[in-house]
Amino acid sequence: MLTSSQTIARPALLPYIRLMRLHHWVKNAFLFLPMFFAGEMFHLDLLLHTFLGFLAFGLVASSIYILNDFMDREADRQHPVKCKRPLASGEVPAGLGLALGAVCLVGGVLIALNIKEKFLFVLMIYFFMNLGYSLGLKNISILDVFILALGFVLRIKAGGVITHIAISQWLMIMIFLLAIFMAVAKRRDDILIKLSSGKDMRKSIKGYNLEFMNVTMSLIAAIIIVAYLMYTISPEVMAQWKTYRLYYTTMFVIAGLLRYLQITFVENNTGSPTKLLLKDRFLQVTLLLWCASFYTIIYLPDLSLFK
Repeated sequence: MLTSSQTIARPALLPYIRLMRLHHWVKNAFLFLPMFFAGEMFHLDLLLHTFLGFLAFGLVASSIYILNDFMDREADRQHPVKCKRPLASGEVPAGLGLALGAVCLVGGVLIALNIKEKFLFVLMIYFFMNLGYSLGLKNISILDVFILALGFVLRIKAGGVITHIAISQWLMIMIFLLAIFMAVAKRRDDILIKLSSGKDMRKSIKGYNLEFMNVTMSLIAAIIIVAYLMYTISPEVMAQWKTYRLYYTTMFVIAGLLRYLQITFVENNTGSPTKLLLKDRFLQVTLLLWCASFYTIIYLPDLSLFK
């Protein structure tokens, strides 16, 4: 049975946990992709080291989120959703928030030091790139979405560094394009909020409009599909896995992109891609089917269906 002090302490910690945006740590699952695409998912040592990298990236990312919330707390108070963030709402004092961010940064760096110096180097590139983003680069149209996308590319690179796995140029291209696609969808959501409220939530929004974002999303979605299909039928990939059947998985990529476009254009409901993935059943099932089909083809090649 909880004592009264425990009952009070537990809710008091929740704003600090929310400030770290732990749900965004799911993005760090991209560190495991080099292992997955290289057929090394059952190598326990690599899994352990990659999981430590996952923690390091999560802590450093949380330090950036906290700094970003600190810098944006006044503007966030004008936003219908972001006004509920711990720093904007006043649930967490600004000084304590910055202290938590410093602890996260130090913790992430210490973990990275125990993994590999080159991994720390990639992590620091991620940190300083996002530091620049928080300090003003996010106000430059197009550059803001490129920085967000490069964060995912660095995660893939970090996963390859940890595991000593060479990363296909196709994988890097697809991850970059997918990240650009989701970042543009998020900015489109900001435009819709601006149109409904009449307030500019971000300075970079002045360089965008709804038509531009719609065309950009459609264009990038088409390029993603072509790039993924080219990856699955590339000679190097077919030689690596001794199968030409990876193109079967393209149907799930197309389904996932169409669902995301449906949510964006029909439902006008994108916002955070992470929250969307955690809530939308169609996207979850599509992602699971893609993983299952890809896994079956490359890890279980002796099944009669894929012979």
